[in-house]
Amino acid sequence: TVGACAVVSPAHSRVRPTGSARIGDTGAMPQQRVGSPPRAFTVTILIFVATVGQLLVATFATDLPQFAGKGFGARLVAYPLLMLLVPAGWFLLRRLRPDTAWASVPWTAFALIMAPFLVDVTGNTLNLYDSVVWWDDANHFANWFLLCSGIGLLLMLKRITPAWAVGMLVAGIGAVLALGWELGEWYTFIRHGTELATAYEDTLADQALGTAGAVLAGVLVVGRLSASAAPGPSRPAGSGSFPRRSG
Repeated sequence: TVGACAVVSPAHSRVRPTGSARIGDTGAMPQQRVGSPPRAFTVTILIFVATVGQLLVATFATDLPQFAGKGFGARLVAYPLLMLLVPAGWFLLRRLRPDTAWASVPWTAFALIMAPFLVDVTGNTLNLYDSVVWWDDANHFANWFLLCSGIGLLLMLKRITPAWAVGMLVAGIGAVLALGWELGEWYTFIRHGTELATAYEDTLADQALGTAGAVLAGVLVVGRLSASAAPGPSRPAGSGSFPRRSG
């Protein structure tokens, strides 16, 4: 409550509540200044630029075999839109003001959500999908872990309780997104492609690996929430937030 703590001026006998402004005071409520962008903001921008740059190379460098028949024309449109979907939604819902500090924006979550697109495109650029047998399977697990970790960080801002409910929500969202991704792959590559014979087994494995990555992210989110909610060390009796006066 305002005025609960009072300051006694030695020159005057009257008491003025802490935090109250005198008539004519200027700057009693200082404006929040915009700080410098945090490191996570820079990482987010670099991830986006690196992804779009490789997509442009893959789309127009048609003579490179690692990009042939992989729908990079569609990816050039879809990937940037998907990468910007969550940040744009956050800014729209939050209605960010120009004077809001950079630190209040969850740039780390945005970077984690964007990272799987960079990993996927870089894997194609380096021809890892065709040269490394386990690369596709590792991608589905690791990318869903990164994606759902970012989603978990956003959900942590909502202060949902209990903590295990947040973990279940992260895992459930990841499982649904894994299913949606496989449906997109089937429509884009499999239904008219040469991989139809092995599509069933590959799709089930990819969904299982993606869901496993989402579950791991959910477990870590629950652990972080539980650790932050744990009570701190108890203070000795008689100690408080205000020092005891002598005399």
